[in-house]
Amino acid sequence: MGYRVAVVGATGNVGREMLNTLVEQDFPVDEVVALASERSVGKEVSFGDDEVLKVQDLATFDFKGIDIGLFSPGAKVSEVYAPKAAKAGCVVIDNTSRFRMDPDVPLVVPEVNPEAIKQYKARNIIANPNCSTIQMVVALKPLHDIARIKRVVVATYQSVSGAGKEAMDELWNQTRNVYSTLPVEAKKFPKRIAFNLIPHIDVFMPDGETKEEWKMVEETKKILDPSIKVSATCVRVPVFVGHAEAVNIEFEKPISVEQARSALRKAPGVMVIDQREPGGYMTPQECVGQGEVFVSRIRKDPTVAHGLSIWVVADNLRKGAALNAVQIAQRLIDGILEPRAGSKAA
Repeated sequence: MGYRVAVVGATGNVGREMLNTLVEQDFPVDEVVALASERSVGKEVSFGDDEVLKVQDLATFDFKGIDIGLFSPGAKVSEVYAPKAAKAGCVVIDNTSRFRMDPDVPLVVPEVNPEAIKQYKARNIIANPNCSTIQMVVALKPLHDIARIKRVVVATYQSVSGAGKEAMDELWNQTRNVYSTLPVEAKKFPKRIAFNLIPHIDVFMPDGETKEEWKMVEETKKILDPSIKVSATCVRVPVFVGHAEAVNIEFEKPISVEQARSALRKAPGVMVIDQREPGGYMTPQECVGQGEVFVSRIRKDPTVAHGLSIWVVADNLRKGAALNAVQIAQRLIDGILEPRAGSKAA
């Protein structure tokens, strides 16, 4: 039994990773369709080692008979085409920000709130959270289960791949020009990103927060617990792939470092790398291509009654986007969604 799957935004960083992840996870497909904008029509993208897909035009594609749509084309495009696909009977798993805070759309991290997937029928859409939120809540969930979290203060160190291929190209070109003593031009980012840090991701809001920071606050509440208070500072760093976060957590009751480490080691999707010696922690460069959320530097925060600090690292293109979407799809087909009459397997 297989499914017909459409990958929307197939030529982008996340779209290509979605195609790779479908193969790696051995997702039961009968057919995979690669979709993108008109300017990408006819381009080829890889699906596994042996299959090449020709990109089709999203604007003219008929989603009738498609079981699952993995969307990552940008929020404005998803706003138009995700409802069209959903209306045609395709279950949309959307990686953009467009539907995350819609009360009728479940916002899902499978290791944290898989039960929410069943709510998809209200709109036929499931939202994939922000990359920085995903890795944080995966690490917070096992700790919240044993000691209940009151407050989180997080500073992120987010790679340029989270802003797309143009951002990665800009870091590459700026770095080359710095070494070649050539002029360095900032186009994608408001300031130079090479050998620099930029405390600004997404647009500024009236209260001084950026939209990225707001996402981490509100998405954590929707996914994990609405009573948790979150303060975030999101920073773009000159790293190509892999997000890192320094997370400070205040709990309602005592929790020891040993309890936290034990709970995290047992948690699905988490790997603890925490040796108190030089190099005994995870970095973004080491997490590239990995599907786990890595937790290091687990230690007490002595400034509050019940506090811990942790360091959290993950590949933002995989667990922060493509893998989380495919994991949602895997949960969806596990006793919830059967292939439709339009599929070859039905």
